[in-house]
Amino acid sequence: MKQNSLRATVRARLSGLHDAEARVAHVVLDQGAQLVHLSVSDVARLAGTSASTVVRSCRRLGFGGYQELKIAAAREAPPEPRDELDPLTATVRAAQEALGGLPATLSRTDLSSAAEALSGADRVLMAATGLSGAIAVDAAYRLRALGLPVDLPPDPLTAHLAAELLPQRSVCLAISHSGATRTTVETARRARAAGAKVVTITSYASSPLAEESTWVLLGGGQDLVFGMEAVASRLAHLTIVDTLSMILLGLGGGRSERAVSASAEVTADHSY
Repeated sequence: MKQNSLRATVRARLSGLHDAEARVAHVVLDQGAQLVHLSVSDVARLAGTSASTVVRSCRRLGFGGYQELKIAAAREAPPEPRDELDPLTATVRAAQEALGGLPATLSRTDLSSAAEALSGADRVLMAATGLSGAIAVDAAYRLRALGLPVDLPPDPLTAHLAAELLPQRSVCLAISHSGATRTTVETARRARAAGAKVVTITSYASSPLAEESTWVLLGGGQDLVFGMEAVASRLAHLTIVDTLSMILLGLGGGRSERAVSASAEVTADHSY
């Protein structure tokens, strides 16, 4: 496991843990590399729970047990205290950790399957709102520039209607940091009911949106201060979009080449 992977793995699965398990996860996040000096009983005491719950929590987080988690923790570089960092350094550090954690949370298998579904889709419906809406706009442009038929509804009502009317060989690409935005989840639910596949880009493994998804592409950032968690997660989500685009370019063959050429011509026409 690479540096920053432990924190990324824990944070991505945090929302799916029960109370005691979540307390164990927070101890893991707080202690970081210092876990190598703690026994399972020490972690249980800090989390206010039992040693058996600590072991179960480790398994829920994707590790074979506490020893495997400690090995992962030993590879983590101790983070600088957040209150000692200026805002620029803290934001850059959050971005670095978010991007560094992507290899640990993003499934290559799901990424490839999602790209294949997008490549063969008769229509791609974008679903996002708020800060994730900007990522959806970027994704829609990139997919269209690769020759894919993209629908980016201007409001949730239109998105819900579009989802209801999707042909079966369609894909809904849903983007949400929390995975709990009601309008985005409802668009995904309606698309799935219509027979479409749902590809989700999100920061948390367990969420209402993940439950409606065929594939979940997982990547996000840690919280800094109120509202700042979306800064790092947006960079991670844009990186996932770029990765999908690279895979789709290879899958699209002549269609993608023609579309990329047309995109370049249009861009040139609008340049001095």
